[in-house]
Amino acid sequence: MALKVFTIEELRFYDGQEGRPAYIAYRGKVYDVSTSYSWRNGEHYLVHKAGTDLTNDLQHAPHGTDLLENYPVVGFLENAS
Repeated sequence: MALKVFTIEELRFYDGQEGRPAYIAYRGKVYDVSTSYSWRNGEHYLVHKAGTDLTNDLQHAPHGTDLLENYPVVGFLENAS
């Protein structure tokens, strides 16, 4: 399966609401976190929302970014630096 290239606008659709998958971006990769209990309803502990680029936010997270390895990469974020 070919990975999709998402614009930030397309990523916003995948907000985990109304049955939609929950995707987040980090360092240009887009991850499907839909199966995570911590991302139910597209929210992560009422602080972060699915459908967004969390590259800057994850620098301040109380956990490492290695947790993302548990979730499939479904694509890449267009124009990510």
